[in-house]
Amino acid sequence: MVQKYFAKISGTGRYLPKKVLTNHDLERMVDTNDEWIRTRTGMQERRVAAEGETTSDLAAKAGQQAIEAAGLRAKDIEMVIVCTVTGDHAFPSTSCLVQKKLGIKNTATAFDVSAGCTGFIYGANIAQQFIENGTKKHILVIGAETLTRILNWNDRGTCVLFGDGAGAAVFSRAENIDIAKVIDSEVSADGNFGELLIQPAGGSKMPASQETVQQNLHTVHMEGNKIFKLAVKSMYHLCDVVLKRNKMDVESIDWLIPHQANLRIIQALGKKLKIQNKKVIVNIEKYANTSAATVPIALDEAIKLKNIRRGDVVLMTAFGAGLTSGALLFRY
Repeated sequence: MVQKYFAKISGTGRYLPKKVLTNHDLERMVDTNDEWIRTRTGMQERRVAAEGETTSDLAAKAGQQAIEAAGLRAKDIEMVIVCTVTGDHAFPSTSCLVQKKLGIKNTATAFDVSAGCTGFIYGANIAQQFIENGTKKHILVIGAETLTRILNWNDRGTCVLFGDGAGAAVFSRAENIDIAKVIDSEVSADGNFGELLIQPAGGSKMPASQETVQQNLHTVHMEGNKIFKLAVKSMYHLCDVVLKRNKMDVESIDWLIPHQANLRIIQALGKKLKIQNKKVIVNIEKYANTSAATVPIALDEAIKLKNIRRGDVVLMTAFGAGLTSGALLFRY
């Protein structure tokens, strides 16, 4: 008889830089105002990494918390997955830098995942597969970004939306007595819409040059209005897929953790899913959009605040550059 394994989330962590950038601060930097930002996005402030503070620094601090929360040591981690679009370097991978900073043994596997804001869901999906097939027992998945490093601070349409931060979770093999387990997950992508959210320069298509720097082509370019409908549609679809596949409905869910990109998107998704507002976890007002880090930051914060308790069923979902989307359903 083939052994059946399940994955569970055994520990979580988060790290936010100390510097806070408020909407009122942005009023002095770009043509915008607090009311406009709050009413259109739900954001009030965001965090900014300190000078010299890198994505791997943020990731390592969140990862260390998650390892400790899981009751493990660095030597127990067999794989490190860092989900980011703002790595320290083009290469080596940020995951290898995190592995070094955390003192994780050199026999562990380490790699990065680039799936935009869906990154953490992608990483969790990968970790789930490795654990369920019996290959690994403990995998550290981190969503980490320093997005303020790639913003055009003269573009009021994008610079107000993003912040820096990191969130992490350890996925472990569940024991037979555990009620906690990953129930299901699904990830998807549609490259036809890749141009809607992009950092145009810096890759092989448009290497760095004096012109690309002068034209701000190394910064975030986004067509927000077009992304809105695609975001709601894709997240709803994948949430529906994982629920129906497991003969569950929204009433079975204790908590929904959506990607924190825009409060209007979150509200539209909640309405489409017909889920009670009190079941939707929102912290966008404090941290803005930290891309791959939003979901794990919200997860850890909700656990630490004791909103999410043992036995609760949680549905996480996100969308991002690619365009990618994903959903993960688990019992904590």
